[in-house]
Amino acid sequence: MESKIKREATFLVLVVFVLGVFLGGLGNHVWGEREWGLRSFRGPRSHQVVSDLTQELQLSADQQKQLNAIVDDTKARIHAAYAPVDTQREQLRQQANERIRAILTQEQLPKFEAFMQRMAEQRKKDGGERRSPR
Repeated sequence: MESKIKREATFLVLVVFVLGVFLGGLGNHVWGEREWGLRSFRGPRSHQVVSDLTQELQLSADQQKQLNAIVDDTKARIHAAYAPVDTQREQLRQQANERIRAILTQEQLPKFEAFMQRMAEQRKKDGGERRSPR
């Protein structure tokens, strides 16, 4: 009886461990893709993925055309899915900026505006929001 309980406990711990590894990996993948952009469907890299798949799978011209359409459609859907989040993030940023402006002196305001301008330029230079899949 005690041996059976130990086996069941060991099995349960093993199952929880395997599930933890699986869910952790899945979460890391999903969050990592959201955090750093969808690597396989991002910018010029998507063309490389299509090229690599075309070569490796020996896709016909028609299949390659369909694959490009799938990639383009996926990119559009991803952008549409994140648009509300991006809009909300921008609204929150603007609200925070207004709250900060409210506590600054007249002498500090121009410095703050210059700082915010540098931040906006840096975001543009970096290709937009760090977490955005664009």
